[in-house]
Amino acid sequence: MQKDLGDYRKSYEKSALMEEAISDNPMEVFQKWFYETEASEAVEEPNAMTVSTIGLDGFPKNRVVLLKKFTYEGFIFYTNYNSEKGKAIAKNPNVCISFFWPNMERQVIVKGKAEKIAENLSDGYFESRPDGSKLGAIVSEQSSVIQSRESLEWNLKELEKKYEGKEIERPDYWGGYIVKPVSIEFWQGRPNRLHDRIRFTLQNDFDWKMERLAP
Repeated sequence: MQKDLGDYRKSYEKSALMEEAISDNPMEVFQKWFYETEASEAVEEPNAMTVSTIGLDGFPKNRVVLLKKFTYEGFIFYTNYNSEKGKAIAKNPNVCISFFWPNMERQVIVKGKAEKIAENLSDGYFESRPDGSKLGAIVSEQSSVIQSRESLEWNLKELEKKYEGKEIERPDYWGGYIVKPVSIEFWQGRPNRLHDRIRFTLQNDFDWKMERLAP
């Protein structure tokens, strides 16, 4: 099987990224870009992001998850702590997350350290989820091999019976991570592949160094 993709071409011409036009705090730049992407309504899930970890087998692995909150401190998402990504983070908390917004001709690449958020914050988010999502988090032993789709659905039905009319509490193996960035790169597509790349690197707990990278 073979397919040559060499003729795929696109000229990026929608915007520019200039140092004098952006904040010196990358989280403020991210907020501006996120809101602009959200307002464009051309991306169904602007909070979809790729999380990259180094697995226990030594290989990097990417997967798409949903960003649920961002602050000056970092980026928060939720998952099963016993999942493949959870085990990878436990061994090596250095991760990379990225966002690709093709309609805006933009991407953001974040290097940082992932750590669990406070239990009460995970409790609060879990409580806000629909019951179906809560039960889905409980029934799924994420990343483990299962017998069949039918067995998973049967287990879910049994859980629905068990929790009928009862409060569904967050299991201790499920919760949030915050990725605290040490580097954030903003990529804006430009004509002739002379793309704008601005990288912010954390110098201490508060100061960021801004640099332009060759495309």
